[in-house]
Amino acid sequence: MRFSIYIVMLFGLSVVGQTNPSKQFSYNEFLGFVKKYHPMVKSANLNIDAAQANLMKARGGFDPKIEVDFDQKKFKDTEYYSILNSSFKIPTWYGIELKAGFEDTSGAYLNPQNTLPNQGLTAVGINFSLGQGLFINQRMADLRKAKLQVNLSQAEQKLQAVAVLYEASVAYFNWKKNYNEVVLYDVYAKNAQIRFTGIQSLIREGDKRAIDSTEAGIIVKNRLLSLEDSKLKLNKARLELSNFLWLENNIPFELAEELIPEENLEQTIQETLRTNDLLNGDFSITNHPKINALQSKVDILTVDKKLKANMILPKVDLGYSYLSQPSYFDEYQFQDYKIGLNVAFPLFLRKERGDLKIAKFKVQDAQLDLDLEKVQLKNKINAQQIEIQSLVKQKDIITNLVKDYNTMLTSEERLFSFGESSIFLINSRENNLVSSQLSRINIENRYFISNAELFKIMANPE
Repeated sequence: MRFSIYIVMLFGLSVVGQTNPSKQFSYNEFLGFVKKYHPMVKSANLNIDAAQANLMKARGGFDPKIEVDFDQKKFKDTEYYSILNSSFKIPTWYGIELKAGFEDTSGAYLNPQNTLPNQGLTAVGINFSLGQGLFINQRMADLRKAKLQVNLSQAEQKLQAVAVLYEASVAYFNWKKNYNEVVLYDVYAKNAQIRFTGIQSLIREGDKRAIDSTEAGIIVKNRLLSLEDSKLKLNKARLELSNFLWLENNIPFELAEELIPEENLEQTIQETLRTNDLLNGDFSITNHPKINALQSKVDILTVDKKLKANMILPKVDLGYSYLSQPSYFDEYQFQDYKIGLNVAFPLFLRKERGDLKIAKFKVQDAQLDLDLEKVQLKNKINAQQIEIQSLVKQKDIITNLVKDYNTMLTSEERLFSFGESSIFLINSRENNLVSSQLSRINIENRYFISNAELFKIMANPE
């Protein structure tokens, strides 16, 4: 009879959670949903669109312009004056503006300076700056910064996408962790119930004391309590994971209870996150999104500094236009022209010099952030590589420890079948085995999260 109970107990301990591969929701498939449909990832793409729209706006500062100014006055059938002034202007890069115009005037009381030939007067000329605005002006600065802003937005989009994928990965790993704990507690709850039934049979036959039934019943209740608590954690983890699951048209959906996490995730995670390339070789931070973002900020501030430095120069604007009647435009007359000169220069330049100093301080501060980030990034990569390597060793150790505890439990059950052990010792051995298996699940979870952290540091969501 004792031998039969021993067989029953072994059968109970051999019960394992069988998974249906068709119901597995793989980690790679989960990340595919997040990348394609998550609102935060879409929002990051909108930032790029906004930066490109801003670039279009800045380029508009160099668009050709047509201007028409018409002014006329009539009173009591008398035309006092009629003045038409039209122009076509083409802004260019280095503070130079090309222009062409046509003027036509008439009237009984026309101002003498507006008197023109009957056919009107055409003009072709150029406006340019010799001081402020020659090498850089507000229009040029806006365009340069808009181009840099596109690069900055692309880098920030990658960083934001990586942050979302990291948080989603942690939610997936916690879901898997809690699922494995539920499977584990379910197995040992069933084992405890089988053992409890076997003990009751032995008590009825007079082979065991009645108190053994109470102790076996306590074990069943503890196992059921742990199982119920792990189910609660699993349901919360499933709902947390659902926060990252969306469909087209921003439709959220909840993860079905029959779906289970990927069983062999340990074998595929590094390939999915591409962390195996970094662990097997060197990683260059030259094109890292964080470095690119900080470098773009430095470049934007440098453009501002150049613009502030240009404001210290005197303002000297010069304009020249060749004048001619439309019918004589091909006959160039050097004596027919219009010229203008505008000069301005503050005496103390306190505002301009103050703005330049502030701009220099901002560039220096941004450069310090960039230099610091380069060092921190390298150290973070090295630290994460060391952590992953350590967790690999810990996994091997805990796996062997689980085997040893399982051997100890099997041996104790054999002794119990011969009447040389007790339920208390079996429970103690089983508790050690359960604790070691929970530790293995936790170490596995840390290993997954550590790879996700390395993925986050690499910041390459493609």
